[in-house]
Amino acid sequence: MFFKRNSKPIEEEIEQKSEESPLEKMRQQVKSAKLPGHAYDAAVKELDKLEKSDPSVAEYAIGLNYVELLVSLPWNISTKSHLELGRAKSILDSRHSGLDQVKQRILEFLAAKTLRQSVKANILIVDDEEIARNNMNHVLCKDGFSCECAENGIAALKILGASDIDLIISDLKMEGMDGYELLAEVNRSYPEIPVIMVTGFASVNSAVQAMKSGAAHYLSKPVNLNELRRTVAEVLDQKNLAEMGRGPILCFTGPPGTGKTSVGQAIAEALQFSFIRMSLAGLRDEAELRGHRRTYVGAMPGRIIMELKRAGVNNPVMMLDEIDKIGQDFRGDPASVMLEVLDPEQNVKFTDYYLDIPFNLSNIMFIATANDISRLPGPLRDRMEVIEFSGYTAREKCRIAEKFIIPRQLKGVGLQREGISFEPGAVGRIITEYTRESGLRNLEREIATVCRKMALLHLSDVSRKAAPKTIEADDIPGFLGPRRYVSSVGSRKPAIGITTGLVWTETGGEIINVEAVAMKGTGHLMLTGSLGDILRESAQAALSFIRSRADEYRIDDHLFSEQDIHVHFPAGAISKDGPSAGVTIFVALLSLLTGRPFRSDVAMTGEMTLSGQILAVSGIKEKLLAAQRAGIKVVVIPQQNKEELEVLPADVTAGLEVILIDNGNDAVPHVFTS
Repeated sequence: MFFKRNSKPIEEEIEQKSEESPLEKMRQQVKSAKLPGHAYDAAVKELDKLEKSDPSVAEYAIGLNYVELLVSLPWNISTKSHLELGRAKSILDSRHSGLDQVKQRILEFLAAKTLRQSVKANILIVDDEEIARNNMNHVLCKDGFSCECAENGIAALKILGASDIDLIISDLKMEGMDGYELLAEVNRSYPEIPVIMVTGFASVNSAVQAMKSGAAHYLSKPVNLNELRRTVAEVLDQKNLAEMGRGPILCFTGPPGTGKTSVGQAIAEALQFSFIRMSLAGLRDEAELRGHRRTYVGAMPGRIIMELKRAGVNNPVMMLDEIDKIGQDFRGDPASVMLEVLDPEQNVKFTDYYLDIPFNLSNIMFIATANDISRLPGPLRDRMEVIEFSGYTAREKCRIAEKFIIPRQLKGVGLQREGISFEPGAVGRIITEYTRESGLRNLEREIATVCRKMALLHLSDVSRKAAPKTIEADDIPGFLGPRRYVSSVGSRKPAIGITTGLVWTETGGEIINVEAVAMKGTGHLMLTGSLGDILRESAQAALSFIRSRADEYRIDDHLFSEQDIHVHFPAGAISKDGPSAGVTIFVALLSLLTGRPFRSDVAMTGEMTLSGQILAVSGIKEKLLAAQRAGIKVVVIPQQNKEELEVLPADVTAGLEVILIDNGNDAVPHVFTS
């Protein structure tokens, strides 16, 4: 009696425990997660293996975590784009002042990606029943779609070869070529076209077989026309979302502080997509991107899969920040992984080592940023469309400071309601005397320093009568101390053998000096200043050109054999290389050998050949901005850069006399004092 009375509660307790087991819960989650076929099979296979395993072993927890990851990934969850060009333009303008060419290019990029959604799809209906074809054709045409009809798979293939088809609706059982054969041929020859299968012989097995064969959806006959319309809309939306992510990968390149990352955020906001920023600076281990194999307890997926899990959608805007600073060592080459991630032909089936099954990354809109694009491997650079972010002019910096930086910093210290303002002359003085950069980061730091000191004054002065309301140019040294930068024009007088060049670095345009001296010797040329091979070759070519025309320049031939020449680039701790200093070296040597002083208000850039021809160089805008910051009055650049010069804004050339030259001799009348 005792055992009989209590047997039922014991059975219920055992049943309850069985229902609450982690594996049973996980099975229910797998069934309700709507996983794609290959992911569902992997999850079921892993659960079957776990049922035969002891929960106390380490592999049990690894397997359970793996299935949880499969369930939590956004295999089919997407964000629908809502792009309005007017709204996108207002967002870009409200976040950034200047960068007109960059914003124009981004709007073109977004417009090209989203215009496809406004074009009505062309649908191919394949069915051996004329009534069914006509009904589907009538309903879909009323919705604005363009439809073509075929009675079997053979006729459908002819239409596919002649027309641009966006979606196929196909019957399963047909004479000549049935739906399965047509689906296989479409997947082989037209993999970008989704197929919806329709059949009167509906069964679970036929539906599973159709989906495993690559069908986008499955409907049974007689077709519910409202369900058909809804299914067509869903499949086309998924196709449009996939096309949003495909196309050129944007790479924003330019000096630090020019707004590359924030423009990426503005793009995501304009599209109303999720935004993921993933910094790649210093990344050396390939497993950080591709994940670890599930062979030990600490194994983890790669950062790409983990970021998608956190985002909860499979089509975010993903910014790969500082892609030019990826490292490489014995743990692998992460840059090679990026070749697969950024290639639309490969990332459709990206395989994370931990996940061990393909995950489609083609829906993601990738945007990369880099300071120096030349550091990227050639194959990786070829996969991206480069958009250059140039530095800001002094006038643009003043506008940005007035519109964005000062209000933000005043709010940050609690002074936004105190009526404090900066005179334009005060901002201009901070720009010219306390910062020397292409971007805005140091400018923001200095303005933040002024605002913090103002906050201290307000707290110290209870009556708030001594604290100024308007900050003028003369007040700046009291807040920031002595000026840090002095115009290079006033820093030295015209000198023999010392010239000024313009170079481009990853931080923007820079001014460099080239110094040359002669001493008794045997005609040896010495080069110092942490120089690369290209700079050394430029110096050799410049000296050979001068020697070949010694009579023209009235230089005694004995000087070349009786003297050593030493050419030095100051700031020897900084590595220097590149061809654009060729004309600067030539003028420095010519000044030394002819005894003619070089003008201190002139700067030059240009690659020089052995015959004296001046070739085009890059970074003209950055170099002209550097000349402005240094107080240079005359800039000598190659004639071949004329077209680039003509499209520059007037702010860039303001206060500069730009001289174009074809040959090294053309520079001589403009660079010497006599």
